[in-house]
Amino acid sequence: MTVQHDPDRERFFVTLPDGDAELYYRTFGADVLDLRHTEVPPSARGKGVGDELVRAALAYARHHELRVVVTCPFVRRWLQKHPEERPPGTVERPL
Repeated sequence: MTVQHDPDRERFFVTLPDGDAELYYRTFGADVLDLRHTEVPPSARGKGVGDELVRAALAYARHHELRVVVTCPFVRRWLQKHPEERPPGTVERPL
């Protein structure tokens, strides 16, 4: 599975037979990445696609030394299950 980055549309995505799985984000200033929404086609749910999207977004944030804000409920739950992956200074916005 290959996660691609589309900075023009502010998303990480995986192309699947039933459509793209996507994690949308928004940048603020030069140093904040807000992970806003994750969508995976029903046929691909539970197969690790969302996990790979989150891992790619967090790797991107680390590589570019960005602070992470979590708005997306899926990412919030994912970080609770994988606390070792939480970048320092991560902020969770209230739902």
